[in-house]
Amino acid sequence: MYAVIETGGEQYRVKNGDEVFIEKL
Repeated sequence: MYAVIETGGEQYRVKNGDEVFIEKL
């Protein structure tokens, strides 16, 4: 199971258990 986050045209795939930090401009 994973979630896809689109920000500023970039795509991040986050899997369960992973910590992802995204800086918003």
